[in-house]
Amino acid sequence: MRIFLFILTNNIIPIFALICMGILIDRKFHLDVSTLSKINLYFFVPAFVFVNIYTTKIPLDMLKALGVVILILAINWIYGTVIGKLRRFDVGMTNAFVNSIMFYNSGNFGVPLITLIYSSKPFIVDGETPYLDFALTVQVIVLIVQNLSTNNLGVFNASKASGGVKVALKKALTLPAPYFVIAAFLLKLLPYDLTQFPLWPAFNYVRNGLVAVALLTMGVQLSQTKFHLKNPDVYLSVFSRLIMGPVFAFILVLLFGIKGIMAQVLIISSGCPTAINTALISVEFKNHPDFASQVVMVATLLSAITLTGVIYFATQMFPV
Repeated sequence: MRIFLFILTNNIIPIFALICMGILIDRKFHLDVSTLSKINLYFFVPAFVFVNIYTTKIPLDMLKALGVVILILAINWIYGTVIGKLRRFDVGMTNAFVNSIMFYNSGNFGVPLITLIYSSKPFIVDGETPYLDFALTVQVIVLIVQNLSTNNLGVFNASKASGGVKVALKKALTLPAPYFVIAAFLLKLLPYDLTQFPLWPAFNYVRNGLVAVALLTMGVQLSQTKFHLKNPDVYLSVFSRLIMGPVFAFILVLLFGIKGIMAQVLIISSGCPTAINTALISVEFKNHPDFASQVVMVATLLSAITLTGVIYFATQMFPV
């Protein structure tokens, strides 16, 4: 119950409050959602990714976690493609469906959730690392892979239907986020601490602004969206993201022989709702934006219930 109330009060209510603000602002001023999505994808997301990667220490023993996260992406891509074939979706809808289950909210939803779960356990994992630090390091691995793939592969999928493979690849390479990932890793090798530079606070300001601006943008998009509450494809996507995601993660964790906190975090994070960036990308590249926005809304709301079960299952199956 405590975890459920935390998710409700610290994630669901604040998220929907900002989304509702976006809806109200759009009803009053009729904002351009395409401009807002560009601000997110070309300004806020790169800074968010850069700061998170640069400020996080990633030990070599996290390679197993990296392997699992990449394989989860691949399995969800195959699963989504098969569902698209069975449902006889066109190319655009298939790619929108694949994006909705491949990419999940590992940042502004996943990080606070992992923090809550392990902040009350001040024990040591390896004789040196506290539970919380270890769990957050695993979650940052998830965050890096998810951010990099969403702003690369996700854009490729969203734009492929209308422009073909070459055009989609070109559009994916124009987004700055992947280059900021590479820059962050390269700059970590230098014997200088960029956080001491005068411009560093500017990066922090931009990173901290991502969540609010992305949610407001989501609200504007929803204000302009025609809802079809009986659309079975929305609920199929939500089921795939919230239920099948943890199932795939559980199987991979067993195959890799991962135990303890690492196993728990990988399973729990795989049950997070669909990433808001999937809706922003769908808006930017006009690839079924109504479907993408509805999936994000429904998945975020229902995750307050499903994640409670996923957390209980993960902590019971892989005790520390």
